Amino acid sequence: MISQQSSQSNWLRSYYYVRAAFSIIWVAAAILYAGNPILASGLLVVYPAWDAVANLVDARTNGGFKANSSQTLNIFVSTVTTLTVILAVTKSTYAILAVFGVWAILSGALQLMTGVRRWRGYGAQWAMILSGGQSCLAGGFMITQSLGTTPPSILDVAPYAAFGAFYFLISAIWLTVSARRNAEA
Repeated sequence: MISQQSSQSNWLRSYYYVRAAFSIIWVAAAILYAGNPILASGLLVVYPAWDAVANLVDARTNGGFKANSSQTLNIFVSTVTTLTVILAVTKSTYAILAVFGVWAILSGALQLMTGVRRWRGYGAQWAMILSGGQSCLAGGFMITQSLGTTPPSILDVAPYAAFGAFYFLISAIWLTVSARRNAEA
């Protein structure tokens, strides 16, 4: 049993590093291609699609969909968001930001629930819990911005992704340090 938990903890650590790396690359691409509407639109579609795939893989790897109800729901939310972003891209940048705002609130709440559920088994979930809470707040801010007069751009979403990268990286590092301490003990 301990080796299975250790194996899952190792997987979770790797998963968090991959999530952080993806978000860092996405933010860099968003900054680089902010002036190109076609590439920026593509990046805006890819971001929630990636989240759906990442939650799918994580849920399947850690006991399946039934054991991971918050992630299973997050797969659905992120998939619907991806499709909605595709529609919003044809409407306006205001619509895109509003969709991202709603998604940030929903996926943040679900991430918070996942972090709370994993707290006892894996540790290092405080960053995921903070990330989920901050995502909810960021979503409200994005919705407010979408109602403003200044046309939003992908650069209004990039800080959200950057904070996500930060929290995934903190969790991965925390799990790495914890694993080394446990190995030395």
